[in-house]
Amino acid sequence: MGIARLLAKGWLLFCVVAGGHALHLVLQSGMAPADAWLAIGVCVLLFAAMGLLFIGGFGVSGGLPGTPLAAWLKPHHLIPGFNEIVFLVFVILSFLMQVALAPILLEQPLALALERALYFAIPGQHALVRALDACAMDGGRVLAAAFSWALAAIYLASAASRLKLQAGLIRLEQAGKPEIIGPALRAFLYGLAAVAGIQFLAMGSVFPLLGCSAYADITGALLTGLAPLMLAYLVVAAMASLLASAPEA
Repeated sequence: MGIARLLAKGWLLFCVVAGGHALHLVLQSGMAPADAWLAIGVCVLLFAAMGLLFIGGFGVSGGLPGTPLAAWLKPHHLIPGFNEIVFLVFVILSFLMQVALAPILLEQPLALALERALYFAIPGQHALVRALDACAMDGGRVLAAAFSWALAAIYLASAASRLKLQAGLIRLEQAGKPEIIGPALRAFLYGLAAVAGIQFLAMGSVFPLLGCSAYADITGALLTGLAPLMLAYLVVAAMASLLASAPEA
């Protein structure tokens, strides 16, 4: 998968999920549903269009000169594969856990067991718990984060079993539509971004930097819900690109 397409998918997903959290917050504040849908919908469309405009320019500039414009967007590019379908289902489950289920299931035995398991496995959960304790704030946020990390681990294990297939698709795409950034450099860039994401999220470096207001806002919701899943997707993309850069896979 090219960098531009990965950025486009990530930006669209970010805008939709952020819009969902914003809608949930304004509905909780008492705004009329019709007004909330209109206000949030316009913002989501504007931000999505703005990001896609820059990403599209980057994607076109990253191709080799003389590549036809029709090669940049084909019907099969819009059809999600199995990994993408699983990923989207997990994003929906994570969102539902955050906005509806986590506050209800907060004290359930299975929820507590999941929190403890991820607290043991993910150092970032330690930093999140400490930050929320300092703000006297939980409300299911730790459970939602633990659930998202569990889904990210499941997705990573599932997608890793199909890395050779994904790497083969990348090589075929590179042969049909060559780009200046090849699979090896792409894997390196993905790897750098994944290492940064692991440091900030899995190791928890970002959580002490946030104020208490961030955890009650869209920022905290995205970091504890969508971010772990997007990090897992990025890791899979990096591994597939690295495998595609090898002579044989």
